Amino acid sequence: MSSDQIIMHDYPQSPVSQKVRVVLGMKGLGWKSVEIPRLPPKPNLMPLTGGYRLTPVMQIGADIYCDTKCIIRELEERFPEPTLFPGGLTGLSWGVAEWTDGPLFRDVLTVALVEMSPNMPQDFLNDRGPLYFGPNFSLDEVKAKYSSCLANVRAQFGWINEGLKSSNFILGAVPGLQDALAYYLVWFIRDRMVEGNHFLQQFPHLEAWEKRVKAIGHGYSESITDLDALEIARVAKVQTPEQTDDISPLGLSVGHAVAVQPDSGGPQVAGTVQSLSADRISILRENELVGQVCVHFPCMGYTIKTF
Repeated sequence: MSSDQIIMHDYPQSPVSQKVRVVLGMKGLGWKSVEIPRLPPKPNLMPLTGGYRLTPVMQIGADIYCDTKCIIRELEERFPEPTLFPGGLTGLSWGVAEWTDGPLFRDVLTVALVEMSPNMPQDFLNDRGPLYFGPNFSLDEVKAKYSSCLANVRAQFGWINEGLKSSNFILGAVPGLQDALAYYLVWFIRDRMVEGNHFLQQFPHLEAWEKRVKAIGHGYSESITDLDALEIARVAKVQTPEQTDDISPLGLSVGHAVAVQPDSGGPQVAGTVQSLSADRISILRENELVGQVCVHFPCMGYTIKTF
């Protein structure tokens, strides 16, 4: 199997992975799928990521991409046509992502967690609650926010609905990144909310758009095993060249020992800097199962510590 093949490590119910699947569909790409466990431990993913446990993770050979911001940027760089930014507005699109993946996602997540909680296995609740709502997570406190968060979702979905009155997609006649950013949240609400179908009926333009985005599909996927993916990484070579950002406020250079951690919490990933830009930090690390890999993270939303 080619070391340039896209491999997605995720699971079907992951809402955040749905965002990337839509991007793969927009670009008409073929990709390999590794279904990972929904809960730790993830023994055949950790050798690739060094401990990063959020979903999804993209692998291309021995290069491992964490966080959808990093994954989608890489897909756009490698496969620029069709573009995710019809008409330009690249920077503004990433600004929109800070809204959809930030305040809007937290409102949707609160609604979804409360809706799912009566039938959610306790081990899943014990894992996801602190992961998304902090170490002092209380289901009762989250439930108390349900109505206000649902009202927030209603207002924000209303904005999107209003913008779709006169266009097939968010920025016009052609789909782009904004559509993927918004679609996965509509998909999440419809899938997890008991009255999701009824709730969404108040947004007729959004529902028509939802059908158009769904029709795009997810590209062309084929399942492989996690052991296959480890072997691909083991025999591949890191493709990322050395790059230093001389004006970075972080003051880092190639070879610096660092640890990278999501601001939302989770394990640190340690390694040495291979590449640094305003948007991304890439670190080299070694693992006995896969040898040398390069793990990529966005700079925004992550804490980078030096040793």
